[in-house]
Amino acid sequence: MLTLTSLGGASTVTGSKHLLTNGDKRILIDCGLFQGLKNLRELNWAPLPVPPSSIDAVVLTHAHLDHSGYLPRLVRDGFRGRIYATAATRDVAELILKDSGFLNEKDAEYANRKGFSKHKPALPLYGVRDAERAMAMFTIVPFQDAFELPGGATLTFRYAGHILGAASADIEWGGRRIAFSGDLGRYGDPLEPFASGACTPRSCRIDQVRILPLT
Repeated sequence: MLTLTSLGGASTVTGSKHLLTNGDKRILIDCGLFQGLKNLRELNWAPLPVPPSSIDAVVLTHAHLDHSGYLPRLVRDGFRGRIYATAATRDVAELILKDSGFLNEKDAEYANRKGFSKHKPALPLYGVRDAERAMAMFTIVPFQDAFELPGGATLTFRYAGHILGAASADIEWGGRRIAFSGDLGRYGDPLEPFASGACTPRSCRIDQVRILPLT
């Protein structure tokens, strides 16, 4: 039976993580950092409800930190599957994740130098090397082409606008179709074609499940 569990991006607008499970196979849609107030940021340090090593694949709708920023930590904690994204999302994610790893390392270094952390020593959530390891696990998926994922799921990326490479993820699995819109917007932008095949809240088939972001 196909089940959906939101691990983030549901009760708050950050940390987008939605887990699809079918039998013993797991696919994570987005893998974002919690951002904002301290109580939200602290959620990044909590273990996921499922072991990262048990996740077979990650589907990334776009590269913003609240959708991609937990990937290096996921890899650091044992994820060994593939990360599926459009070509532009992969390129933007490389810039964002390496920068995030660098800033995490600098924040920990500063906390240790000033001695204000309750942790001795203060450690980064992840570092540049973790981001590099995550980047090596990307698989590029073209827009509008059906692509087979582990466990028999089929992924189709549709144009979502928003930023370079942003996509809605249309997944068929176990006889069900679930559309994760990702972040939508910037209609008519010549650099971000919002194609006629895009999966918008109004264009998706009625018989499918639609997951719309709170961001």
